[in-house]
Amino acid sequence: MLKELFYPLVKYFTPFNVFQYITFRAAYAAITSLLLSFVLGPWVIEKLRKLKAGEEIRELGPSTHKSKSGTPTMGGLFIVFSTVFSVLLWQDIHYPFTWVLVASLLSFGLLGFIDDYLKVFKKNKEGLRASIKFIGQILISLVLTGLILLFSNEYSTLLYLPFIKTPVINLSYWYVPLAVMFVVGYSNAVNLTDGLDGLAAGLVIFVGFALAIFAYLTGRVDFSEYLQIPYISGAGELSVFALALVGACVGFLWFNCHPAEVMMGDTGSLSIGGTLAVFSMLIKKEILLLIVGGVFILETLSVILQVLSYKLRNGKRIFKMAPLHHHFELSGWPESKVVIRMWILGGLFAIIGLSTLKVQ
Repeated sequence: MLKELFYPLVKYFTPFNVFQYITFRAAYAAITSLLLSFVLGPWVIEKLRKLKAGEEIRELGPSTHKSKSGTPTMGGLFIVFSTVFSVLLWQDIHYPFTWVLVASLLSFGLLGFIDDYLKVFKKNKEGLRASIKFIGQILISLVLTGLILLFSNEYSTLLYLPFIKTPVINLSYWYVPLAVMFVVGYSNAVNLTDGLDGLAAGLVIFVGFALAIFAYLTGRVDFSEYLQIPYISGAGELSVFALALVGACVGFLWFNCHPAEVMMGDTGSLSIGGTLAVFSMLIKKEILLLIVGGVFILETLSVILQVLSYKLRNGKRIFKMAPLHHHFELSGWPESKVVIRMWILGGLFAIIGLSTLKVQ
């Protein structure tokens, strides 16, 4: 919005020229969402406390989590609001994929909000029935995939793999069901990881930075040609969105670090996970997202392996508890140590993902 307002006035005031630069707008998108999160955080937390929107802790979890009971949840509300506000302020609103990402964040956020609302205010421990939530995720993913194909380019249904410069296959009509599975899966992966103070928010910061770099390089003819990655016109604008999300998560982490004053809830985790997946689809970095968000994948695999082991090995478990972060807690690691070590892994996965750009 600011670009549309001020850049045409550059002939009268030359400093307005900075609004044409994606790097400038991306940086200030991050600052805007960060500051907005700082401002909104205390107000939202206080409102949630007054509404008694506290988290109920499961009896089956680590005993150290019992002290978290009553901590306000649904903190994802100010992540979503801060990100959307910042994006509409700094990103090119004429670029169609801007609205695809905004729609993704809001629609998955709404689904997560309904789930949180039922848990917190209706005292329904399960929230939305798993089947209903899953159908909702599928429908949202299907609509978003349709929007991506509506604004399609020649790369839309191609599948790229790291270390290989050319697409390995054109998925054609198979792209739709596979894309839906990918978005739903990644949304749930972030949701599963959101179990410790600051864990999911910190990991999203690493992933967001990496996606911002991917988007910027993908939207530059010179860099994409040099790196031999697909050039997608306008993709650089998406780095504004990525850094707006990073800024919002940094602001949220201020209140969510141990001991947390507020929890993200499904409002935040479902919306962020689904949107990260959609983002990667827009810049054709779906497989790279699995690498960059490697901790999310490990957490999800731990749950899958635990369930399979329990069913196929007569009740025997691989881990003390799944997802993986609970296994380490029950092994005696303090919560802060688990989170920091997961962050370290998250940074490592992000670096590995970025390194694949040159090794092709």
